[in-house]
Amino acid sequence: MTIKGATVNTMDFAVETLGPCTVDSPLAPRLELRGTTQHTVSETDRVLFDDTVSKILQRTPVTGQDGEPADLPSLEATGPRRKIFFDPAKTRVGIVTCGGLCPGINNVIRGLVSELTNHYGVRRIYGFKNGYQGFVPRYGHDVIDLTPQAVEDIDGEGGTILGSSRGQQDACEIVDCLERMGIGILFVIGGDGSMRGAQKISAEIKVRDLKTAVVGIPKTIDNDIPFIDQSFGFQSAFSEATRSIRSAKVEARSAPNGVSIVKLMGRHSGFIACYAALAQNDADFVLVPEVPFTLEGPGGLLHHLRAKVADQGHALVVVAEGAGQELFDDRDGGATDASGNKKLHDVGRLLRQAVTEDFAAHGLELNLRYIDPSYVIRSVPANPYDSVLCARLAHAAVHAAMAGRTNMVVGRWRRRFVHIPIALAVSARNQVDPHGDLWWSVLEATGQPLSLGQVQAPEPQSYSPQ
Repeated sequence: MTIKGATVNTMDFAVETLGPCTVDSPLAPRLELRGTTQHTVSETDRVLFDDTVSKILQRTPVTGQDGEPADLPSLEATGPRRKIFFDPAKTRVGIVTCGGLCPGINNVIRGLVSELTNHYGVRRIYGFKNGYQGFVPRYGHDVIDLTPQAVEDIDGEGGTILGSSRGQQDACEIVDCLERMGIGILFVIGGDGSMRGAQKISAEIKVRDLKTAVVGIPKTIDNDIPFIDQSFGFQSAFSEATRSIRSAKVEARSAPNGVSIVKLMGRHSGFIACYAALAQNDADFVLVPEVPFTLEGPGGLLHHLRAKVADQGHALVVVAEGAGQELFDDRDGGATDASGNKKLHDVGRLLRQAVTEDFAAHGLELNLRYIDPSYVIRSVPANPYDSVLCARLAHAAVHAAMAGRTNMVVGRWRRRFVHIPIALAVSARNQVDPHGDLWWSVLEATGQPLSLGQVQAPEPQSYSPQ
């Protein structure tokens, strides 16, 4: 397993700190009463990166001179510390939400405010409006006072009460604002672009030798952040996507030679398409960015689609938005959106046209239905599972920040909540492994061929459990 040529053994899992923790935590008395079980990780222990014997045995060296494990990759566990860096009564906190919408953002905001006020006694929490724009004077956005009363019941709403925006802002201007307002802790809720922004903010803070912590709670419904089991909002998103798959199946089988195409979010990672198709086991074909395919020829998608319709009278195709990009003439491949992401070609439009023309060329009747619920699934409220995950991530982020951790994100790895340096969190992209168990389950559920055309799937670069 490598990232940009570096083995896992050489990755730097160390988390930055602002300095020694000298303040007694308000949670210390409770921690003294807490027992140690297989479900707890002490603040001096670490969480192993690997979870199989074979992977551990590959590490060099495996044991030290005394026979104990040595140099095994591991991550710092989350949780409250007995000593903290910040004095809660004198600490001002900022919260900002950036990038696209995702179920659960409001849950995270409420979790942060609740933990900060009710358990640490922080009295001043500010919400910055409309992403990183909220720090820059020329945009003129208000700052919101976030109290437990102000965030009550917001977790039942989709979106974010703070608003959001895309695009980069000057890190110097952002840190200027933090200095003017005396902000000691900044929580950033956002995707990989937002975390890169947080990394730049941390770097500017370091240049100025300020004692300001920057902690991220990574957000993406694509589930493409590495070193994290599953990002918050993902389960809510693919659960909502199953509604569209169910409806598309009804449409397809209710008409002669019915074909339904459902396009779901997933620019570079096809997790939503895979999980939604498995949850609502009606898809005949699932197309994801990680597994290239061809349209034409005896082994291509169109050939198999015609055969499926001839066999059962209808067919359902689920496609991730980033699938099939290799089928386009990439003349405008340099175009990017406001966040710097490469603009994708419309695979949905391509499939609609190709299927229509192919059935016509073979003299076949076709009743085609096309459904794109992308902006619906990302704006729904979090389901109960994600609500719990959001609350626990918020608590972990507060514990980390109060203990002076910075330039890091919180996440769950191997079902343990851990601290992850931002540099690692943005170093690669978590993707569906074409050779892994998840994709194999999709192939088993759909019955689609291992390969749709003579296209070799790329070697996997997946760093999270699937």
